[in-house]
Amino acid sequence: MKGTFGLGLLCCLAAFGAKAGCTPAGVASPASYGTISSTLVRTAAQSTSSSNAGLTCTAGGIALLSDAYFKATITSPRTGMLGPTGDVIAYTIYANNSTAHPMTRGQAFDFAVNGLLGTAAPSVIPLYFTTAVNNVAAGVYTETLNVRWDWSYCTGLGALGICLGYDTGSNRISTLTVSMTVANDCTISAPSISFGSAPVVSAFSTVSQTISVNCTKGSAYTVGLGDGTHPISVGGRRRMISGSNYLAYDIFQSAGSTRWGSVGAARRASSSAEVFPGNGLGNGSQIFNYNAKIYTDQTTPPAGSYTDNVVLDVGF
Repeated sequence: MKGTFGLGLLCCLAAFGAKAGCTPAGVASPASYGTISSTLVRTAAQSTSSSNAGLTCTAGGIALLSDAYFKATITSPRTGMLGPTGDVIAYTIYANNSTAHPMTRGQAFDFAVNGLLGTAAPSVIPLYFTTAVNNVAAGVYTETLNVRWDWSYCTGLGALGICLGYDTGSNRISTLTVSMTVANDCTISAPSISFGSAPVVSAFSTVSQTISVNCTKGSAYTVGLGDGTHPISVGGRRRMISGSNYLAYDIFQSAGSTRWGSVGAARRASSSAEVFPGNGLGNGSQIFNYNAKIYTDQTTPPAGSYTDNVVLDVGF
């Protein structure tokens, strides 16, 4: 008598890790520098970032295997942000918030191979931008980048560490706008005026000096000198003060007798500079000459130390 026995086989493949995937955004988060003065743009690197360079993934606890990749290839027909006068602000794109991983336009950069994603699939991948120093005109500067994404990573593992599935994407394009607004700005060098000492008003010598102004490239501007703290209400003469006594003086344009003031035609235009007349240079100073005199038609006031403060302003 033969017995018949059945042998049941059961094999279970336990999987862990949730299904994940990546989705390219048609438009990535913009990278804006905001409004920056032309002086800062010209003298110091400026930085900003995009919080999401165009790829959003369902993050999870799946460890990235050695064959995973997240590649970004950045291209643009330009070489930087273009402004209203044709000036370009150049900048470098970085894969992390340092200068350790610069990205070259037109070349794929793998965030996974370079160890910038940790051990799991990222939810988003940011980009970082740092300008070179640029002497440029004021205005809005923009560039639109094309970011091509190619990726592949395991979305679930079996009990034996075998990948149960991959999420992949190829040649998926997102656009990313980089922008900066450059504001007009100036640096000014205006030394104090000292008339020295004299026993009577007629003995004071004329003081001839210069004011140096370095304003934004291409900017047309005017320079005004205020009336000081104690001007005469009638006639508009400036005055220095010592106690309750006054000593009248004035400041005149160039070597002439036209008073340099703060309103209307009394201001000096950038086109009237004695050195480099015209619009602002950005990387060089324009020089304005002046002469300052003590009025000799006044009664000599009592001896003392006379002072005044004059405000210089630049208008665009």
